[in-house]
Amino acid sequence: MKNPKITRKITQGMYVLTTPEGGCVVDAVSRVSASERPRFAVAVAKKNHSHQLLADGEKFALSIVGEKCDPQMIETFGFKSCKDTDKLATIETETIEGVPVVKDTLGYLVCKKIDAVDCDTHTLYIGEMIEGDVYEDGVPMTYAYYQDHKDDLIKTETEQGKTAWVCKACGYVYYGDEVPDDYKCPLCGLGKEYFEKKV
Repeated sequence: MKNPKITRKITQGMYVLTTPEGGCVVDAVSRVSASERPRFAVAVAKKNHSHQLLADGEKFALSIVGEKCDPQMIETFGFKSCKDTDKLATIETETIEGVPVVKDTLGYLVCKKIDAVDCDTHTLYIGEMIEGDVYEDGVPMTYAYYQDHKDDLIKTETEQGKTAWVCKACGYVYYGDEVPDDYKCPLCGLGKEYFEKKV
């Protein structure tokens, strides 16, 4: 593959996907019907703990992230695992239809899960919208905006005295003299070419 970074040009919005037990940041969300109860598709990485939470659950919510959001929200839902952190205890939410939605967002939609499609590294979950509301009329954050402003949104800290390589997509830090050729970021799944040595 000549340059896999071309996938960054396919930009979408940034969302916090939540279930009653936790959640994560996602960007692969699409409206796939225009009925009275529209349907939405969201792709979730199988290696993500939230994937299992969604697989086991019946409902999920998507909170729409705005450009003026608190960076702490992105750090909490994007770079921590529900297995190790109670994300819902540190970020303000309200429960709608039995699912927590993030209040520091532009709004939310709650969906009833109706289908799941295996897509290699991800599962595409289809949900039917059962509730939704607008919190504020701000500008939605796109994945392209996130990439252009992630240094301001994410303050990556590294351990002194160690050689650090930072994933340019999600901010994960790998320590070592070199990143192995076959290494995949444990957070976003991208390869060695996405890691940049921090000096």
